[in-house]
Amino acid sequence: MVLFKMFVRLRLLLLVGVIFPQLAWADGSEVAVVYNAALPESKAVAEHYAQARQVPKSQIFSFSLPTGLEISRADFNFDLQQPLADALETNGLWKFGEVVVPYNHGVPKHTDHRVVASRIRYLVLCYGVPVRIQEDPTLQEYDEAHWPPSYRVNTASVDSELAWLPTLKMRPLLYGPMANQFYGATNEALLSPTNGILLVARLDGPSPAIASGLVDKAMAAERDGLWGRGYFDLRGLAKPDPYFYGDELILSAAETCYRLGYDTSVDTNSATFPASYPLSHIAIYCGWYDWNASGPFALPQVEFMPGAFAYHLHSFSAADVRSYTNNWVGPLLAKGATCTMGCVSEPLLNLTPNVAEFLRDFARGWSFGEAAWAAQPALSWQTTVVGDPLYRPFAVPPLQRQHQLQKEHSPWLEWSYLRLINLDLAHGAPVNRITGALSQLDLTGRSAVLSEKLADLYAAVGKPSSAIDYWQQALKLNPSPEQRIRLRLALGASLTAQNQMAAAAEDYRQLLAEAPDYSGKTDVQQKLKQLAQSPYASVKR
Repeated sequence: MVLFKMFVRLRLLLLVGVIFPQLAWADGSEVAVVYNAALPESKAVAEHYAQARQVPKSQIFSFSLPTGLEISRADFNFDLQQPLADALETNGLWKFGEVVVPYNHGVPKHTDHRVVASRIRYLVLCYGVPVRIQEDPTLQEYDEAHWPPSYRVNTASVDSELAWLPTLKMRPLLYGPMANQFYGATNEALLSPTNGILLVARLDGPSPAIASGLVDKAMAAERDGLWGRGYFDLRGLAKPDPYFYGDELILSAAETCYRLGYDTSVDTNSATFPASYPLSHIAIYCGWYDWNASGPFALPQVEFMPGAFAYHLHSFSAADVRSYTNNWVGPLLAKGATCTMGCVSEPLLNLTPNVAEFLRDFARGWSFGEAAWAAQPALSWQTTVVGDPLYRPFAVPPLQRQHQLQKEHSPWLEWSYLRLINLDLAHGAPVNRITGALSQLDLTGRSAVLSEKLADLYAAVGKPSSAIDYWQQALKLNPSPEQRIRLRLALGASLTAQNQMAAAAEDYRQLLAEAPDYSGKTDVQQKLKQLAQSPYASVKR
């Protein structure tokens, strides 16, 4: 233990002071909550959130709205957008005024009429508030024809249309996307109604219970940490493919995840993760491009960790956020994700959320709402943001979190050690030194998570016998179902490579016995046939 602490201390001091600064926590006083008065379940979700985050009652508003996913442009304008702006002003949460904007980059000096003082930064829309504004074919604007055909729409997500509410009295044009001046911002404090943006997110999903649970899982991860593994599913594209940009975003997000200290898996096959891919302990997932949730995410159980962020890049990923099976946002929430983003209609690839930018800001300790909207190239467009906007899992530095979990004798401590190990590896620590420290850590002998990590490291440095020993140890330490499958597959492959055919066959038989519904059982059965035919050893049949 002493050796381990000495080894990580220097790097952790750097991380605590530079990469993970301590940030102020947002609270419910910065939030306004909106629910649909026509739906009792919407009110229940609002009340649960307000109690959890201590939102003042005077900042909870109800409006009678359609109960479906869509709302007409006229109903949005007259039943939600304008009444909400009026309510915020009447209740003293906003003050509108005139702001003189000096000449800048060819734009003449002019006067804006917008929010000049605000007591809130966030808006939470609750289950039952419509998600998508319908296209209005009667709307005509003078510059409509200047947009390319693919941008010539006035449909939008409710979230994105409300994000520019502070500038409502300036009457922005509704056709096409509105440039988000905060895209790529480096100072989260600038994202404020007084600068023209409201950080909108919704508590939604296939059921009111799922919607209400999003804040509970977010607060659990804030309290104990966001633990698990990162999974990133690319399409294996390359320049000059016009869709290569999507792979670039996800690959950059994977690099951030790795440098955050998570075990990170990157798949470059053109297809999405197959159902046989063992996704255990999902903390962060990013992938693309399938119409409906598929592969491991269509299984009855998905191992999302408390606080997990999951995002699938697809033009219609949020077309039906209240479905258990359609598209991606609804199914991901139903299977346990805590926060996500998606598009209600075709956004075009360059105007989808920049998930790489989002994860970088999230990792800096920004709130989910701040990171989500700094990652949007456009407002008045197609993105919906689902989850508690105050959620801030990375505000506590790693060493401080480690001390907290040790003091509490927390079951999450194994994951904290894993993260510290990965942080050192990401900053160039020699693998041999890490394996030495990890093998001396008492907790390793009681942890499937740390035993698997040690096995993987031994395998990476060419010590297969040691790797086999620790994979076998991990299997005895109550791994999760998906982790058990991964351990069995790794162990079987290593035993086969070492010509231990009988042991490999027994491992694969154990896999089939432990996971009889495993979707990759045909491949495992084929491995068993090949082992039975091996000339190197006698295989028990």
